[in-house]
Amino acid sequence: MNLARGFRGGERQTELLVRALAGSGWAQRVVARAGEPLAARLRGLSRVEVRECSGTLGAVRAIGRPDLIHVHEGRSLRSAWLNSLLTGVPYLMTRRVQTGPRRHPFNRMLYRRSAGIVALSRAIRASIQQLDPSLSCVIIPSASSRLPSDGTVERALLDSWGGDFVVGHVAALVASAKGQMQIVEVARALSGSRPDMRFVLVGGGPDEALLRDATRDLPNVILTGQVEDVGNYLAAFDVFLLPSRHEGLGSILLDALEFGLPIVATRVGGIPEIVEDGGNGILIEYGDLEGMKTALLRLAADPQLRLRISRANLEKAKAFSPERMAQSYLTLYEQMTSGASSDDM
Repeated sequence: MNLARGFRGGERQTELLVRALAGSGWAQRVVARAGEPLAARLRGLSRVEVRECSGTLGAVRAIGRPDLIHVHEGRSLRSAWLNSLLTGVPYLMTRRVQTGPRRHPFNRMLYRRSAGIVALSRAIRASIQQLDPSLSCVIIPSASSRLPSDGTVERALLDSWGGDFVVGHVAALVASAKGQMQIVEVARALSGSRPDMRFVLVGGGPDEALLRDATRDLPNVILTGQVEDVGNYLAAFDVFLLPSRHEGLGSILLDALEFGLPIVATRVGGIPEIVEDGGNGILIEYGDLEGMKTALLRLAADPQLRLRISRANLEKAKAFSPERMAQSYLTLYEQMTSGASSDDM
């Protein structure tokens, strides 16, 4: 179950897991919000039935009576709980964000009734245990997306951007959470001394107009808007920058690893569980603009450092494959269903 609107990191991870399980022959029913991209992207997969719905009761009906319900975001939890009350079917919850859940009795009851809770990182597990210290969580990180890239498109992007060094950022444009205004400030500070450095912000979101207005006089900042071929952009970057205020794990960082990109990111949430400062990237404190600028200049000036980090990240990415994530979930599923894999859902 994933009833989120739009298609962000959590929905991409849901899709990756569904596809990996389908490849293993599991019968699945995907309950998704009507009219949203997740349903369209999964429709037609072998042994995967997609049911679109709206509202809590509509989702309860759409679930039916499977062997197990896997909830991928908070909007679905109430529907899974109601279905479980009616049918006795157990539900598993994957928590993807570091903020919340809000501490009130109903939430504690929803989480306590679950057959299992998965957190993407130790930081998320800690936030869940603030709701109820007795809750037990298994940690299963997200997976890299195996995004394709095309060298011809990559070269065309680089030609259109100009410059000699590209600092890339991929995220929803929500400046209060993802720190994009800090990127703008650093770009402004470096526009005179490093006019060859380009800052490319990939994504759309509620703050897109604000950011376009703030960068109107900065030729070294490019806002691409929402794109489908994210892999081509990652392939064109020299460094990946993620100055988030909070981050449960930062699944886009796993894609950056897969492209061998050196990472500069904030020391928040689950990010330090992916990025080792001085090992496969550089960590800074949230709001440390001078630290961000210094890290970028250091990487731009040292191609050997970038090469060393790139090799480390290509190796590290192997631990975050969709197959490894799916196998971790399969182990949980089999524990909760005594190995059942029902065709009658």
